[in-house]
Amino acid sequence: MATIAAPIDATQTAEWKALADHAADMKAHFSLKEEFAADADRVAKLSFDMDDLHFDLSKNLIDDKTVELLCDLGRAVKLEERRDAMYAGEHLNTTENRAVLHTALRRPASDKGTLVVDGQDVVADVHEVLDRMYAFAESVRSGEWKGVSGKKIEHLVSVGIGGSDLGPVMVYEALKPLANAGIDCRYISNIDPNDASEKLRGLDPETTLVIVVSKTFTTLETLTNAREVKTWLLDTLREQSAIDGSEAQDAEAIKKHFVAVSTALDKVEAFGIDPANAFGFWDWVGGRYSVDSAVGLSLIVVFGPEVFKQFLQGFHDLDVYFQKTPLEQNVVALMGLLNVWYVNFYGLGSHAVLPYNQYLHRFPAYLQQLTMESNGKSTRWDGTPVTCGTGEVFWGEPGTNGQHAFYQLIHQGTRAIPADFIAFANTPNSVRDGDQDVHELFLGNFLAQTKALAFGKTADEVRAEGTAEWMVPARCFEGNRPTTSIFGRELDAHSLGELIALYEHITFVEGTVWGLDSYDQWGVELGKQLAKQITPAFHDDAALEEQDASTRALIEYYRANRK
Repeated sequence: MATIAAPIDATQTAEWKALADHAADMKAHFSLKEEFAADADRVAKLSFDMDDLHFDLSKNLIDDKTVELLCDLGRAVKLEERRDAMYAGEHLNTTENRAVLHTALRRPASDKGTLVVDGQDVVADVHEVLDRMYAFAESVRSGEWKGVSGKKIEHLVSVGIGGSDLGPVMVYEALKPLANAGIDCRYISNIDPNDASEKLRGLDPETTLVIVVSKTFTTLETLTNAREVKTWLLDTLREQSAIDGSEAQDAEAIKKHFVAVSTALDKVEAFGIDPANAFGFWDWVGGRYSVDSAVGLSLIVVFGPEVFKQFLQGFHDLDVYFQKTPLEQNVVALMGLLNVWYVNFYGLGSHAVLPYNQYLHRFPAYLQQLTMESNGKSTRWDGTPVTCGTGEVFWGEPGTNGQHAFYQLIHQGTRAIPADFIAFANTPNSVRDGDQDVHELFLGNFLAQTKALAFGKTADEVRAEGTAEWMVPARCFEGNRPTTSIFGRELDAHSLGELIALYEHITFVEGTVWGLDSYDQWGVELGKQLAKQITPAFHDDAALEEQDASTRALIEYYRANRK
């Protein structure tokens, strides 16, 4: 194990007990409606600005004392010291004995020489790879890089899974208005053959470049899909007479149409990819923290180096804010501590993220991996059992679609669900419906939802509308449902980098309080191991007999029904 001090058991601190007592008092009497009426400064005290983003925490189930006690808890578990240790490259990932340095991916070149970890100048290493990626992207964007038949690249296919897919897909969708090179990208992740089949449909292999994203070049799903894409590309090129099917032309086609994001150069070369066209990253970058590494190569090709630099700057600006701002004024730390407040003192294990921006439609899915793979743990970083509830179920959909799906549960269900509402003042697609600005109509919904959740609707207000008495209870809204509003100027590369870094550090804050190694993911391993053992049983009777009764019966159903 890395030489990191054992976690402080937050539940045994005086600060935890103070919060528990405070929570009991809050549950007995706290009312958002009353708090807003009694404190004219509540919104000002609980609003924060961080560059492109404005935060309003005033509709949360907190008061001045809550903030004070949560910050006390953060200091009791040495949150600030652990944050600084992460930035410095200490091996916080204890089970793998690795540094946790995703923040180094976005440090400026001027920081070269200031962060040496395990004998490596980390910032210099990062910028060496960035420079290579920028040069490669420009060659593709300009048309200098051509396919085997001499045609310009017009389509990318990125093959990866987990952190090698969720981040790039989310960013690609979020920044689509900024695509400016006439190159689109399709992402293949699922080992289900339907995914690759649909993503390849309609593509011309002569104008398609494939990026295989796998650090070790051993990921089962990624390599299976990469071989499938390779077969498609060669077969179709032959059908189109772009190559003659000779071994030499096949090899040339692979070199012109495949590149890799990997550090396993021997395996890359064995696949047929030129190792000169492989872009690596480091073991101190977890997959779910890697979108701003070489994993984002497809984004640089589609959007260009300048946009990616702005993206990295957004990350870095929030990193600096989180490191330099005192806890009481640090909205990043406060949002992480708020989540602890709801999980451990209110018993709320579900958290909705509701972007009022269609371009962010993949953001909740991205956060699911970031938060649940990081903090879905029952063991602390020293191998001891956790002493309190950990993790949250993160989920969500864009507004206003979600309003017509699951908001009923959020408004009138039997348990509160803390929710983050995200919106932007400006849109790249300004439309009017007669005299109505449609973006303003959209934002009206964003504001209305948090107002309704906070303040609700009383029985008397319902009666005043002429509602029959028997129906009054069904039309009442309890209110006191906690929300955080995040309002940005516009969704661009810089603000998106800030948003991603925000949730990275929120996850870190929670993990620190709970004593977790938020950077390993052993929970994904067992199912992968068992899949390798089970797969032969579809055809091998001896392997079938080794399975449990349920698995055996399901395989027998498959055998009987597979056409």
